[in-house]
Amino acid sequence: MGTPDNAAADAQEHTGIAAQDWAQASAEPHYRAAVIDLLGALAYGELSAFERLAEDAKLAPTMDDKAELAKMASAEFHHFERLRERLAQIEAEPNEAMEPFAAALDEFHRQTAPSDWLEGLVKAYVGDSIASDFYREVAARLDSDTRDLVLAVLDDTGHASFAVEKVRAAIEADPRVGGRLALWARRLMGEALSQAQRVVAERDSLSTMLVGGVADGFDLAEVGRMFSRITEAHTKRMAALGLAA
Repeated sequence: MGTPDNAAADAQEHTGIAAQDWAQASAEPHYRAAVIDLLGALAYGELSAFERLAEDAKLAPTMDDKAELAKMASAEFHHFERLRERLAQIEAEPNEAMEPFAAALDEFHRQTAPSDWLEGLVKAYVGDSIASDFYREVAARLDSDTRDLVLAVLDDTGHASFAVEKVRAAIEADPRVGGRLALWARRLMGEALSQAQRVVAERDSLSTMLVGGVADGFDLAEVGRMFSRITEAHTKRMAALGLAA
C-alpha cells in the first residue's frame, strides 16, 4: 500500500489551507462543507469495509483465516468510530454526512460481490487500496488536523500482506487461478475509479475542493496525473499478488 506519512513528511511545503489547522481553515464555509463531505464518504466507506470483512470471514477456509479477517473488521470499525466522532466534534450530523455516499458505495459493492474467498481477498486489497490512494492524494490539500485524521484512518489494517500471502499461495497451488483473479482485479480497478469520479462529480463541494477554488485544488492536468499515479500503484500491487495488471 502507499505510505501514509508522505503528506506529513512534506509538511514544510504546505501552503494556503494545507498550512492551516481546522480552526483557521473552517472559517471558509465552502471548505468546511467539502471536509464534511469527505469525512462522510470516508466514514461510510469504513463502515462498509467492516461489514464486508465480517461477511468475507464466512467464506474463509480455516479458523485462523476467519480470526484474521475478524481482527481486520474490528480495525475498520474503529476507524469508522473515529470519523463519526470527528464529524460530531465539528458539529456535523454523522448520518447526514454519510447518507449522500451510501447509494454509490452500496452499488459498487453490489456490482463487485465476490463469488469466493480469493475474489473477496483481491477485492479488499485492490479496491480498498485504490480508495486509500485517492484519499491520500486529497489529504495533502487538507488542513493539518483533518489531514492527520484522514491519514490515520487509512492505515493498513494488515489486509495487504495477508491478501498477498494467501493469493500467491493459491496461484502456486493452481496457476489457472491467476488468470481468473487478474480479470477480476482489472474489473475492480475500472469500477473503483468510476465510482471515485462519480462521487466527486455528484458533490459540488468535493469537486470544487479538488479542482481549483478551495484548498489549493488540483488543476485538471494534475487530476489526470493523480489518476495516473493511482493506476501505477495498482500495477505494482498486482505484481505483488503475482497477477498481470
